[in-house]
Amino acid sequence: MDLYVSHDRQEETTEAKARWFQQLSLIEREELLCYFTDMILSINPKVAELKDAQPITGRIRVLREA
Repeated sequence: MDLYVSHDRQEETTEAKARWFQQLSLIEREELLCYFTDMILSINPKVAELKDAQPITGRIRVLREA
């Protein structure tokens, strides 16, 4: 995995992030999943106990800068 810092806003789009994720190997994707799972559980250990998620009422609007 090439590590570098970029200040290009085009690399922050959802599509750019998806392309980045798709180029990762299966092992790298699994490592990210474990990292995020550990991070979430460290912040809120009870999240694993939550069952039967319910949808929220109303609408959700996703805003993106064009």
